[in-house]
This record gives sequence, C-alpha cells and structure tokens, in this order.
Amino acid sequence: MDLENQRRVKEAADNYGPENVVVLIGAAEGEAAGLAAETVTNGDPTYAGPLTNVQLGLAVYHAVEPEFKALVDEKVYEEQIGMMEMILDVDDIISEMKDIRDQYSKY
Repeated sequence: MDLENQRRVKEAADNYGPENVVVLIGAAEGEAAGLAAETVTNGDPTYAGPLTNVQLGLAVYHAVEPEFKALVDEKVYEEQIGMMEMILDVDDIISEMKDIRDQYSKY
C-alpha cells in the first residue's frame, strides 16, 4: 500500500473512528492483498509510511471475498469483477485475508 493511501486510511480512521471504516482491497495476489491488509490492521510492516507502528485494527476485505460479493448487486459485480475471478487465485486471496483478519482485525 503506497504512502498516500496509508495517509488516507489513517485520516478516515481518525475522522470517523476505526470501528466505522472498512477497507476494500483489490490486489491481484494473496501476498500483496495480505500485506495491504496487515498495513491497515497491524501497521505498516515495511516501516515506511504513515501507518508505521499504528495498529488500527480495521475491518478489511478483498473484492473477491464472499462477504463483499454478497453485498454488491450481482450484475454490477459480474460486470466489474467477475472476469478477474477467472484469472486470480481466489482461494489464496481469501485464505490470506482471513488469516490477517483473524490475527489483527478488531472490527
């Protein structure tokens, strides 16, 4: 997650309260999704950005996870994300996201 997005996430959590912020990840690989999820829950593991040592514990999901998919209009999901499900390792992404939530998420 780049430094500007870290700043935006921190600002949203500060302004609205971390219990009212959900981060939606769209990374193409489980490892990249997990790194972004860890950043917004446990702090920037690279120690380079505004979330260094900031444990927000935010709720975080990936766009291909069933929890998100269930909330989106089926037609819109298929138009915008459906094709990506065919080329992504969805199971790996879901597993990585679940591991991060189980370990770090407070909300």
